[in-house]
Amino acid sequence: MGGEEVVEPRSHWLPAGTDRKSFAYFTIKDRLPQILTRVIDTLHRHKNEFFEEHGEKGVEAEKRAISFLSKLRNELQTDKPVTPLEDELPDAALWNQYLDYQRNLSNGNGEPSWFQSPWLFVECYMYRRIHAALAQNPPIDSFDVFKEGKAQNFFESQEAVIALCTYFQDLLKNLKDLDEKQLKEELFKLLQVSLWGNKCDLSFSAGEDSSQKSSPLQSLENLIPYILVNDMEKLWSVLVNAKKTNTENSKVRVDIILDNAGFELLSDLVLADFLLSSKLADEVHFHGKSIPWYVSDTTKHDFNWTIKQLQSANHKWMSKCGINWEGNLKKGVWVYHDHMFWTLPHDFSRMAEVAPDLYADLQKSNLLLFKGDLNYRKLTGDRKWEHSVPFHQALNKFHPAPLCSLRTLKSDTQVGLKPGQGEQIQASEPEWMISGKYGIVQFDAAL
Repeated sequence: MGGEEVVEPRSHWLPAGTDRKSFAYFTIKDRLPQILTRVIDTLHRHKNEFFEEHGEKGVEAEKRAISFLSKLRNELQTDKPVTPLEDELPDAALWNQYLDYQRNLSNGNGEPSWFQSPWLFVECYMYRRIHAALAQNPPIDSFDVFKEGKAQNFFESQEAVIALCTYFQDLLKNLKDLDEKQLKEELFKLLQVSLWGNKCDLSFSAGEDSSQKSSPLQSLENLIPYILVNDMEKLWSVLVNAKKTNTENSKVRVDIILDNAGFELLSDLVLADFLLSSKLADEVHFHGKSIPWYVSDTTKHDFNWTIKQLQSANHKWMSKCGINWEGNLKKGVWVYHDHMFWTLPHDFSRMAEVAPDLYADLQKSNLLLFKGDLNYRKLTGDRKWEHSVPFHQALNKFHPAPLCSLRTLKSDTQVGLKPGQGEQIQASEPEWMISGKYGIVQFDAAL
């Protein structure tokens, strides 16, 4: 190992439900059953709609889906074994291979159960089973059980949406007059809005209201002390250097690996538009989820719906944003992808092996921006690292391109802090890692 620090790995080896004081235990015991209950309630509430659209077949499908989900909730609450997927969906074989891998890790201690399995795995597994409950029951197979909550988050964040669109359109008018220092300041502002927009996470609040109600720009200055790792200068350098070394034929490409729909997605779209308008980037690629995921994660439908909502808004600057963004997609300077890998349980260190096509695509990028907590957990293997372990080491050879995590802390994993930094906060704020109060802009250069 040379001079590397000894680390205490978590989650891929330590079970999620054995430490009763851990956030993982609370999540599996309380939060996941609450989310399943809300999903079942949502289906109940749409019974009439299913009948109107599909007749008796719709009602029968709803009953089957609810029965499937009630069984799932019971398995979870009574700590039953995690069973192989029985559906024929395209990713089922990869999931079941991963489950075999978990079985082998349990060293002959029988089938891994909900509370005896890694937290990241069982959370992902639950969302995949929710998807199967609908996907296996046509004609309601394309119904997104989380769609209403995501739309509600967007509408309840209207004031913040208007404030950000207005600020941004004003900025665009004056963009050509900004010098390099001012341009950098504006980039940093929009990076911070995108960072704190990550607080709007419905799975974190088990689906309760988490909308952004005030103007996101007013409080930025006050929030700087809560950014525990702030590598914004490094992002600026990467973009400026990419521009300088750029030849006629090569384009500067930035990828945003999305997290939540609603206000957070809007903040990501504004950041993406700024990168193009300021000519810091020539194209932006967005990566969303191919199935409804973690309550509020962005799907293709959410992405397109958000742009349409803005286009048709009764507000000048909101509709201007929507029209411009639709244009970016049509011109091909914005590209949306939703690779299946993002909804598998694997750490990103396995991407080159499990999804070599996606890894090869990310290698074409000049900068990868990973939004949110789940992406951070998958970047770092969701382990209980010592806080001072370098980010580069925790990435475990995942280096397709220069990358940066924009994340507010909502789970027990954090690396790359200064020695003693985490312990100092812990002394006065025991819940600092799960409260969403602290954030990071954490960068790693490619090899």
